[in-house]
Amino acid sequence: MPDLEVTVDDRTLKAEWLEDNPDLREALGDVLPVEGQASRWGDELYFDASLDGQPETTNEEVPVGTIAYWASGEVIALFWGPTPASTDETPKAAAPVAPLARIVDVSPLADLDGGATVRIESAA
Repeated sequence: MPDLEVTVDDRTLKAEWLEDNPDLREALGDVLPVEGQASRWGDELYFDASLDGQPETTNEEVPVGTIAYWASGEVIALFWGPTPASTDETPKAAAPVAPLARIVDVSPLADLDGGATVRIESAA
């Protein structure tokens, strides 16, 4: 699959697919582009998205830059820093999420204030 382009308001970020959760990766690839008005929870944005498929690997703590799917909540989440559930600088989701991709450089999100419109699509 090709790499991804993630737009967060006026910021354009590049992302790479991860090897984890191949069924959900394919399901996301099948519905691209996806877009939503994201809510913010610490340094996490999440928006509604329904994907067909079941997670194979889930984690509560994820690396910075992770794009993950929370199946029971039907949301896609972007993590770039600590959340209210974190005990250090490592992003921690409220519940286990299935990692799908990783944003290469999250620094453009450092000054994000509040929620944002998020769009994920195949990179050109």
